[in-house]
Amino acid sequence: MKNSLHTFHIPVMGIGFTVDTPLKVAPFGIDSVIAIGDDGLLEKMRKMYSEKFSLDYRPISKNSPDARANRITAYLNMVQTLVTNKWREMQSNTHKLITNVAEIIEMLPDNHSLVSEFQKLRTNLPRNTSELKRLFNRITLGRIDVNIMTKLDKENYVNGVELPREFNDAHAALRGYAQSDLTSAIIFSAGMNPRLYSYLEEFEDFYPDSEGGMKKEIILKVSDFRSAYIQGLFMAKKGLWVSEFRVESGLNCGGHAFATAGHLMGPILEEFKEKRRDLIQTIHEKYVEALGKKSRSVPNQIPELRITVQGGVGTPEEHQFLIDRYQLDSVGWGTPFLLVPEVTNVDQETRDKLKEAREKDLYLSNISPLGVPFHSLRNNSKDEEKLMNIRKGRPGSACPKELLSLNKEFTDKPICTASRQYQRLKLLELERKQLSPEKRKKEEERITEKSCICVGLGTAALKVNGIDTRREGPGVSICPGPNMAYFSEEVNLQTMVDHIYGRGGLTVRADRPHMFIKELSLYLAYFENELKEIEGSLSTKQEKYFNKFAQNLKQGIAYYKNICTECTDHFKDDHDFIKTLDKSMDQLEENLRRLHTICI
Repeated sequence: MKNSLHTFHIPVMGIGFTVDTPLKVAPFGIDSVIAIGDDGLLEKMRKMYSEKFSLDYRPISKNSPDARANRITAYLNMVQTLVTNKWREMQSNTHKLITNVAEIIEMLPDNHSLVSEFQKLRTNLPRNTSELKRLFNRITLGRIDVNIMTKLDKENYVNGVELPREFNDAHAALRGYAQSDLTSAIIFSAGMNPRLYSYLEEFEDFYPDSEGGMKKEIILKVSDFRSAYIQGLFMAKKGLWVSEFRVESGLNCGGHAFATAGHLMGPILEEFKEKRRDLIQTIHEKYVEALGKKSRSVPNQIPELRITVQGGVGTPEEHQFLIDRYQLDSVGWGTPFLLVPEVTNVDQETRDKLKEAREKDLYLSNISPLGVPFHSLRNNSKDEEKLMNIRKGRPGSACPKELLSLNKEFTDKPICTASRQYQRLKLLELERKQLSPEKRKKEEERITEKSCICVGLGTAALKVNGIDTRREGPGVSICPGPNMAYFSEEVNLQTMVDHIYGRGGLTVRADRPHMFIKELSLYLAYFENELKEIEGSLSTKQEKYFNKFAQNLKQGIAYYKNICTECTDHFKDDHDFIKTLDKSMDQLEENLRRLHTICI
């Protein structure tokens, strides 16, 4: 698979915010990611785009055989077709060829070889049309990648009978991608799912051809080196190669937050840098062995294994520092792109709230039915809708999509904890308990705070594209990372790319902390909140967890102090960096004293 033209990528955001982003950025060589969890949303988007571009559209009923997989395949093939058509149009339009090439080239990093070549041609373009066409042919499209949350693999039923495992949500989504025409990558997030990973073995596109190439690659989103090693080895033993480990901050990111046990981004990336060669060698040995057992072609060379990162980056200096210091292949820029209408689907009401948002407006919530902390924006319209239902005495959602129906506490068939059905049953159970008014109120809030995010995270895409939302309702959930507090301008794609590459054009709040400092502060707050949740005495397991968490934070702080002296060029203007690290250590020590008091 061809290398990207850029040193950044646009990660998946929510269910609908990047559902059609490749259509908008792939022609400029920018990689981006589509969430394929909601086949109903994809079907609506396919209908809209087919009508817009006069493509043949044949609806796929949700009740038809293998509907979920077929809808996903059809949508992805349509996106591929539209991107290819746009590319060919740009290539064949001789009158606009100069403009088209210039628009793409001007977005590239200044040190890219194509930039200097184009500048030479530009001095005498009328005579260099053929050379210009050859240059255009060397420009590669951005990848149309897809994302599957491995935890969202609920069983499905027909007439009350559970279907075979391959019709589970994540399995069907994987099949939908595998059967598509795309040459790209599938990204697995939210942890390891052995059954789902094993299902990859059934699809030819994930294996190398006679020349060692793979039509479809595998990317694993990981939180640390150990996770990458375990999952990479698991895949390799099945003859499957992981082409990229996408390291994501546990807390300084958007969407669901999978906090580590105090492991910070800097030390995590340092470990990947130090052990990268050994990791590749170990995985490759098992990969070759497995391919041999399957009598498959073994590549003559070790396939590429990229290491990328995402979570909280906000300045060109941070971007380049990550690439240079840790020898990374790409850096993910997510949250800031929510303020780029050309790229993401965010309705104007929500975008205006994002522009005004400050630290207090962006919080780690408990609204996700997955039971995993979830980054949210206060007073988003979906939460306002939820509160209105509570005031009416009808808490919970009608659950029109059932994508997060994973709970079997009261029923044989799983239901969603944000659903009206579950919350009614849970509140009835609460009535039978003899609780104090204060405790009862707290428990009621825990039950009813769950929000229908599987609908809310897709609604903005419908609203922006003029698609009917009567079934879903108008409420929009949004999941920006904490980094949103420091961005307040609505800009176009060119301006955002210029900012990433240090060419100016975008203002970031002057008091924005370094991404490493921000993540550290988030972990300290998380640690403190975890301590506050302790009721009664600590178990041995809890005590061990908290002590390990604190030890990892201490090591992280020591690491950052050390790189300040090593990387003086990057940290020379950040005078408060060391001072903040000292304050953070004091805060951590204070929390350790509280922990010791609880243990006693």
